[in-house]
Amino acid sequence: MCTHTPPCPTAESPDREAAAVVASHAEQGWSLLCNELVLFEDTGALLPNGECVAPHRPLAAKD
Repeated sequence: MCTHTPPCPTAESPDREAAAVVASHAEQGWSLLCNELVLFEDTGALLPNGECVAPHRPLAAKD
């Protein structure tokens, strides 16, 4: 459970990536968030239930 004030969003929330980082392994390309979400540097994620979230980087603007 999150002890932050205000509480971090849950892993099921649309804003789940706004949760606080509790462990960062930049050399491996991932971080563990307070809501048990594993966030990868390519913007993909692994939810606590094992479900994968595909990377969702914004597309580059075309000139």
